[in-house]
Amino acid sequence: MEFQAVVMAAGGGSRMTDLTSSIPKPLLPVGNRPLLWYPLNLLERAGFEEVIVITRKEIQKMLNLDTKMKLDFVCISDNMDMGTADSLRHIHQKIKTDVLVLSCDLITDVDLYKVVDLFRTHDASLSMLMKKAHEPTEGVPGQKGKKKPVEQRDFIGVDDTGKRLLFMANEADLDEELVIKRSILQKHPRMHIRTGLVDAHLYCLKKYVVDFLVENRTITSLRSELIPHLVRKQFSSPASLQQGLDNKEEDQKKKEQASLDIYSFIKEDNSLLKPAPDNSCWNDHRGDMNETLHEGKVRCYVHIMKEGLCFRVNTLGLYIEANRQVPKLLLNLGLEESLVHGSAQITDRGMVGSDSIIGSSTQIGEKTSIKHSIIGSMCTIKDKVKITNCIIMNSVTIEEGCCLQGSVICHNAVIEKGADIKDCLIGSDQRLETKGKYKSGIYCAFVIIFRS
Repeated sequence: MEFQAVVMAAGGGSRMTDLTSSIPKPLLPVGNRPLLWYPLNLLERAGFEEVIVITRKEIQKMLNLDTKMKLDFVCISDNMDMGTADSLRHIHQKIKTDVLVLSCDLITDVDLYKVVDLFRTHDASLSMLMKKAHEPTEGVPGQKGKKKPVEQRDFIGVDDTGKRLLFMANEADLDEELVIKRSILQKHPRMHIRTGLVDAHLYCLKKYVVDFLVENRTITSLRSELIPHLVRKQFSSPASLQQGLDNKEEDQKKKEQASLDIYSFIKEDNSLLKPAPDNSCWNDHRGDMNETLHEGKVRCYVHIMKEGLCFRVNTLGLYIEANRQVPKLLLNLGLEESLVHGSAQITDRGMVGSDSIIGSSTQIGEKTSIKHSIIGSMCTIKDKVKITNCIIMNSVTIEEGCCLQGSVICHNAVIEKGADIKDCLIGSDQRLETKGKYKSGIYCAFVIIFRS
């Protein structure tokens, strides 16, 4: 087994609490499938037979996944607040090989081998997936007129090939200047800085990186701490090779420091194949005078996805956008039969657009029109209802004559007769009154924000 796959599915969804307060993030329905299904399906299509899923007990109990893979669930206590690096450290005894780590909120049709082959070809410590930043094409329910929060950009430095990851810094960590170490430019005098990329949270990591994490418990996050650390270490010397020591006390201190340096975790390969890169005329770079493979033992690479679908579903806006785009993905995966479930009951005069999804055992009444929308399972939609650009979750009842546009309706909600809803988020178990007009509001348990 070359890689072990690990899916992180224990996060709480802190950037979309209007949804995750009642539905755990890995279970949020996207195209009538739990969010967690998408990274698992990506792994299954790539040929993985086993996956470690790090989650919480309540989520595992509620999961009902259709997969042929063996899922090894590792549950984290609800009382434990773990970052992604903490979670990987938590399962380190299960890790016997290099690892492929994915977040449960990743939806993509990327060719996974493009990321894995970078890792193999360059004997990399890290290869990762990035994508162009994606702005939702439609408005976000309940946020009309609100000032959009400013996203902190990542500054990403790559070589001429666009594959070697040379520099990584977040805007929030910078002062007024972008400082690049001389050691980077000495080895790579041509570096391209990009600011329009987003980390997709898909990483190939060497086994020794996990070993390094076990000993370095101050690192809690893969994305914001470990990955930048690996990128920086490409161009720094091992602690054991740094300037000499003056006395025994400093010598002991230096030894302790070296024991926590990632270079001390890299095992030398003494096989007969070891000299092969040095004897090859092929190299993995251009624009400098370095050896066949870069001399540093820590090497980081990135696959930048230029086309296809790739979403991190970590905000309400991106959750809605993913639902709008996912019918295309399901069609590309040959799952077009899942767009309208065979048990759904649609009257002869009910109209369902070709880019809409209808879940199991849902009933759709006479003269009802559904366009660009996702309708969950066990829903009852009565006569003369108009639904456009909406996400309707499971067991929702929509009475006769309602008009819904650009809204999200969560599980078990009831929309009474003649209600007019535009650009709203309706929480689970909510009931909206007959002929009520609702616009740009969030209606959840104990929370009502703006109604007109």
